[in-house]
Amino acid sequence: MRPEEGLRFLSSLEASGLRMGLDRIERALGALDNPERDYRVLHVAGTNGKGSTCAFAASCLAAQGYRVGLYTSPHLIQVNERIQLNGRPISDQLLGQRIVQVLERYPQAAQTPHPLTFFEFGTLVALWHFAREKVDLAVLETGLGGRLDATTAAHPAVTAVTPISIDHTDYLGHSLSAIASEKAGIFKPDIPAVLSRQPNEALAVLKETAKRLRSPLLIEGHDFELVREPSGTLAYRGTRGRIGELNLALRGAHQVQNAAVALACLELLEGAGFPISPANLRLGLAGARWPGRLEEVDGQPPVLLDGAHNPAAIETLVAALDELYPGRRIHLIFGVLADKDYRAMIGRLFPRCTSVHLTPVPSPRTLVPENYLSESKQLCEDTTAHATAADALRGAKRRAVRGADLVVCTGSLFLVGAIRALVQNGSK
Repeated sequence: MRPEEGLRFLSSLEASGLRMGLDRIERALGALDNPERDYRVLHVAGTNGKGSTCAFAASCLAAQGYRVGLYTSPHLIQVNERIQLNGRPISDQLLGQRIVQVLERYPQAAQTPHPLTFFEFGTLVALWHFAREKVDLAVLETGLGGRLDATTAAHPAVTAVTPISIDHTDYLGHSLSAIASEKAGIFKPDIPAVLSRQPNEALAVLKETAKRLRSPLLIEGHDFELVREPSGTLAYRGTRGRIGELNLALRGAHQVQNAAVALACLELLEGAGFPISPANLRLGLAGARWPGRLEEVDGQPPVLLDGAHNPAAIETLVAALDELYPGRRIHLIFGVLADKDYRAMIGRLFPRCTSVHLTPVPSPRTLVPENYLSESKQLCEDTTAHATAADALRGAKRRAVRGADLVVCTGSLFLVGAIRALVQNGSK
């Protein structure tokens, strides 16, 4: 099998759906002699902010000179984005080679019906790739939940949980305590964990699980925090002292929390043999990149891309718009998956907008714009349903006044990726 055939095989799995559980991935990893045991792992779960936290941590580790693997999901434009080494996505050629190597060692993966889902097989390839590249440490973002997520088959040196809110209720439960129980499933006996500030209902579950597993906890606001100094820079207070003059590459007040969690994880990793100097922490935080999160794409009018895809994330986006673009008129491109609490999302965001441009998300799970067009018009009278993301982008740009207005795309990372590709292609 050639590398290009490997890539085609991966594409064939994209419609494989979602199946929770660890038996399949553990069996496959065993067939590959458990490559995930060849390096240390930082494992991060949460409803919102986990990707940014992973990006901060990986950037700081790379700044110190470590070989760092980063595995995240979903991707925005190319699947290669999910598997990175020191900030560089895996190439098509190498990704194809790694898929072929995995299939040679675990040919059962090519059976029909496929025993592994797209996400499970991608996780398998990532863990194999990191071992072949001899990374010092891999930073893994959970795909969904934690307890039954494929990434949980790895053996972490440190775990972390970013803010928890209601999302993916069909799989994780309808209460904060139920969802927190699933996220706490990444905790391992005697392995330290970091917690962001959490709703009390979620925090109680996380603390109880950690106690049962004898997992030492660092909790934001109690054991560590990142605060704004009078000079405008940030200062981190942790268990080992204080580090000042920190600046973040990623925008928005919520990124302060994500960076704090990353720094607390790095404190714990120091005890596992990964020290980082204050100078390289500063470099890593200032150099972190995480596209599609409050990312402004140059142009007239500018386009702001943000992957907010649940009510809590929309609240964060609205706060960021008020902070970063006070008084600006917003022309919104919006699409959402059918399993999301879209009413809470549009109820908070649409009244803030001058015009709204609904579009399908490039996913079979999209909510059809016409299904909520009437509700949307009650929140923003100037609302239009478009057939494609490209149509929505053109419509929003036509309505925006150059130099005064802002086009914003949100509601789904799938949609953000599609609009990002359109904007990039347009600029070329």
